[in-house]
This record gives sequence, structure tokens and C-alpha cells, in this order.
Amino acid sequence: MAKFAENAAINLRLGMLGLPMPQNARNTPGSDLVQPILARQRELNRRLSHKLPAVDHRIQSFLDEYLEGTGTAPKLPKQTFALDQPGLARTLSLPMESDSFASEHITSYRLVNGVLHNPTNDRRTTKGVFHIAEGGLPIQDDKIAVPREVFGRILEAAFQPPADSMVLPYGSGESEPPRCWASLQMRPIVVPAVPGFTREKTLEVRFFAPGSLMANLDFVEGIFGNAGDPYLPENDASLNPETWTGHTGAIVLAPHLTKLTKKALGLPHIDDATERQRRDGMCWSSEAELYNGGTAFKLCARDERGVIVTVIADNYFGYCKKEVKAQIS
Repeated sequence: MAKFAENAAINLRLGMLGLPMPQNARNTPGSDLVQPILARQRELNRRLSHKLPAVDHRIQSFLDEYLEGTGTAPKLPKQTFALDQPGLARTLSLPMESDSFASEHITSYRLVNGVLHNPTNDRRTTKGVFHIAEGGLPIQDDKIAVPREVFGRILEAAFQPPADSMVLPYGSGESEPPRCWASLQMRPIVVPAVPGFTREKTLEVRFFAPGSLMANLDFVEGIFGNAGDPYLPENDASLNPETWTGHTGAIVLAPHLTKLTKKALGLPHIDDATERQRRDGMCWSSEAELYNGGTAFKLCARDERGVIVTVIADNYFGYCKKEVKAQIS
């Protein structure tokens, strides 16, 4: 019964987003009765498609101001499958009528006692991973400094993943599988409550991932929890400032970024690069050189406004967990 209820909840959300529902969900008793309601909701969504939830508006405003003058304008996805209830990510990470899912980046299995997710890369080094965009807070000497406009181009590319990576595992067995972004809102604790001294305070973090990486959202939800639907006022951190640190984070998963070339991103030729750019590898001598040597990296932008946006060019679970912890710190 629990599985039936979860499937029904997911199918309803797919219908509201205008995404293809599994064939067996379209022919259930009473499905014709809800079609007019879903059609009306889709029309309301279309009319409000320019509206972002409050937390996403804070992130987008930061990006617009941070990247002003760079010629780049990355935009957060306005329609995502929002994981507004705990447990949806786990159900969505596997096909509705199958016990396994496999893609370029992950293999997942349904077990008697839960779900097993096996990312393609289950071990990673931190060497050369930490990249920070210039123009914000000072960058430590042991981190790799990235020009602001290059950060903008990388984030623009992050929001243009391959079509196959957008497929939701839940409907991957269908002839017309649903493709979408998935998103999760979290409120990890930063300041624990101390009776008689201070109230609990949390950070707000938004996670965005192509549909096929639903397992990553299942993983981080299991650690940091689910803060509900970001569109609802009761889940807007700014409306309850006593429990919010005033900081906002965003994390975007984009494994396809390892295929970008340095030249295409606008990095200088080695002859025109600064000493630090040569040291950090932020330049090229061959037009075919891949950014960061074609290996995984995470790149963040942050300044004194208290917003941090990180793009992770990998689906390694450890990077996802550590980045939330880094944003907390």
C-alpha cells in the first residue's frame, strides 16, 4: 500500500508538470476524472512560469549581480520535479516496474532492505578539485582561481546537460520517458539549540540535478533531511529570520562539464596568461585541452552577501555530502 501511495503521488506530480506518466498510470480507474484538474494546473504553471520560489530568487539575484558585465547569464531551471516530501527521491531513483537502473554515471538496485546505489566513481581524490571564482571573497593560495566569466560559462553549460541525463529513472522503461531537472530543498543545522541561550538556526540549501542523478538527491536527503516545497511560504527561511543564519547555498550536479575545453570557456593562451593562471592550469597551449584535464572538479562563487553557488562536475556521493558541509562551515 505504501508503494502504491508513493507511485500515485509521483504520477500526480508528473501530470501536473506536463511530463509523460507511466502507461499503467494513464489507464487506472478515475484517471479521466483528474485530467481536467491537471490541465488547469498546467495552465496555471505556464502563466506563472517566470516566477521562482523565494530561495531560488535569492540565488538568481546573486548570480545576476555577481556575473554582471561578464557577458554570461546562467539561469536556474524554472521547472523542476521538486522533491517536496521525504522518500520521493528513493522511489524515483528506480523504474516503476523494474528493480534496477543503469546509466553512464550510476547503477541502482532494489533490495529487500532498501536501495543500493553504485556511482561509477565511488572513490575520488581531492587533488585539483577545489576551484573558486574570482571577484568575491579572497581565494586561498592552495585553491584554483577561476575568472568570473569562465565561472559564468561553466554554469551556463551546467544547465544544458545531455538529453539522456535528464531521464527520470522512474519512467526510464517507457517508450516516452519523462525528462526533467530534479530539485531538493534542505535546511541543515548550523547552530544547535541551547536551552536558555540560543535557538536552533539553519542554512538554506538548494540542490539541482538532472533527472538521471536522482540517487544523489536520495543520498543527501537521507543525511540532511527534506525542507519541503520551496514554493510554500511556510518553507521560506526569510519569513522566519530567527531560525535562519541568513545564508543561502545552491549546488548543481553536472558530470558532463568534464568534456568542456579551456579555449571554449574563454581561458587565455599560455602566452597571455598570468603567473598564477599558468600555475593553476587556467590557460591552454592546445585548442583540444580539456578544462581541469577532463577530470572531476567543483567550482564555487561566493561573496560577502552570504550566498554560495557550487557546480560539481561529477556525481560522486562524497562530493555532494562534503559540499553541503562546506557550505555550513
